[in-house]
Amino acid sequence: MTLSINNNTLSLQAQRRLAEHAADAASTISTLSSGSRINGAADDAAGQAISARMTSQLRGMRQVMRNISDGTSMLQVADSAMANIGDSLQRLRELAVQSGDGGMSDLDRGALQQEATQILAQISDVGKTTQFNGQTLFSQDASSIGGDDKVRKVIDGLKTGWLGSAEAMIKKYYGIEADGAGLELRLGNTDGPSNVLAYVEGTTGSGKWSNLSLNLDMADFGGGGTADGGASPMYSDRIVAHEMTHAIMARSMNFDSLPKWFVEGTAELIHGADERLRGAIAGSSVAAVVSGASGPNPSYEGAYAASRYLHDRLKQLGVDGGMKGLMTYMSKNQGATLDTALNAVTNGAYTDAGAFMADFQANGANFINTRMNLVNADTGAIGGLDADGGPSSDAKDVVSDVGYTAPDKPLQNFKFDFGDYDDGAATGINRMQIQVGAGTGKDDLIELQFSAMNAQALGLADLDMTKTAVALLHIDQAIDFVDKQRIVAGAAGNRLDMAASNTQTGSVNLAAAQSRIQDVDYAESATRLTRSQILQRAASAMLTQANGQASAVLALLR
Repeated sequence: MTLSINNNTLSLQAQRRLAEHAADAASTISTLSSGSRINGAADDAAGQAISARMTSQLRGMRQVMRNISDGTSMLQVADSAMANIGDSLQRLRELAVQSGDGGMSDLDRGALQQEATQILAQISDVGKTTQFNGQTLFSQDASSIGGDDKVRKVIDGLKTGWLGSAEAMIKKYYGIEADGAGLELRLGNTDGPSNVLAYVEGTTGSGKWSNLSLNLDMADFGGGGTADGGASPMYSDRIVAHEMTHAIMARSMNFDSLPKWFVEGTAELIHGADERLRGAIAGSSVAAVVSGASGPNPSYEGAYAASRYLHDRLKQLGVDGGMKGLMTYMSKNQGATLDTALNAVTNGAYTDAGAFMADFQANGANFINTRMNLVNADTGAIGGLDADGGPSSDAKDVVSDVGYTAPDKPLQNFKFDFGDYDDGAATGINRMQIQVGAGTGKDDLIELQFSAMNAQALGLADLDMTKTAVALLHIDQAIDFVDKQRIVAGAAGNRLDMAASNTQTGSVNLAAAQSRIQDVDYAESATRLTRSQILQRAASAMLTQANGQASAVLALLR
């Protein structure tokens, strides 16, 4: 062994080891005191970067939970407000039902209207003042869920009386009914006002018509302020009764074979057309009207007069119900034409339609002049005062305002299809986004929607308690709308709950993953500290020994 004093290699080695053990002990003490395995990037550069990203995401998740809690509270406020509005609408419905009591006076209904007005004002106030953290929740849009006002009036009329009353009249006075086929509503604006008001369209060629549609020209419909619609004398319910006669005849007999005068005349007869006939006579003459009933394009007035005359002659010939007996025969004998039906029900008095028309041409003018009262209020409808000695019915009352069927099924013997016209329209929506994820993608956002909740938006601004059926339709539509909006709010609340549950689960798992990277293992670190301290003491002792090597050199020099 070489002894030297210029370089104490053993001492240097012991010093290096002592410094290493001291640094290791210091690092372990720092780890144990902070609870974190990574106290600087040098401890674990990759782990530090990963842990920092996880910290960012965890903090974002904690804020997401607060966002979700706020969103849930917002929905609860909105739902409570809508529940209050729903209760108010139920009270409105009670008032509407009460107004249908025939024993109530106009004064009583006026009191109901006053209460309804106050309820509607309260509904609008709730929609305006419902707030969360200073923000108004519901949209303040006034677009009505009822949609276009004219279209809505037509739909209301068809549901509450026009269709059902017409069907009942045709069955009562003509003894015929449809066979359950479909009948589609079509609304349009084709030729301007006071031209073709309405018409029934279908596929011809097989006796009965198929693919039927009821076409109404909106230039002539939806402008009336009463349940009858339109204006005197051509109220909308009379026009619909005319067209429904076509529709029912088209599905109950050999419609293709019928002459046009009979088709149009009987449709006019169901609701009467005395005022129309009176106007035609004033513009020309009785003879011109009678002459106008024949030919391929007969006038409506001539066709109506011919049908009135035929009804009267059939009764004189002993046909039960007059026109009703003829219609019933053709309905029971689907292949019958008007020729064969007239010959059968009159026992040969009229061998065919030509024989009847010859009779009308000869005697129609006298019938109009002596048997038809064109100056009184009665319209001349079958079953009425002039035609059959029944009750007098003027233009407004000839078709009842009250239907005989449920609004959702206005016809008993047709599958009536309102199409998209019955869907109403949408009102404004206030949209609010809730951040439910820690990222920036669209999946990290949930949109909350709050529709308008005011009398105008709910289609109740013009609610009239005197029109019970229409009031009930509109209130029921508003109730259904509010219920659907509560469903929307409830579904959004459930989605927020699921987002919260998912966020909580993700947060727990992410925290566990970060802990495995960041947190210190105390058992391992404590063992490491003990080891470092022992080695530090050993290195210190060995340093003492190494430093004593110089003493050996002195001993040699003595």
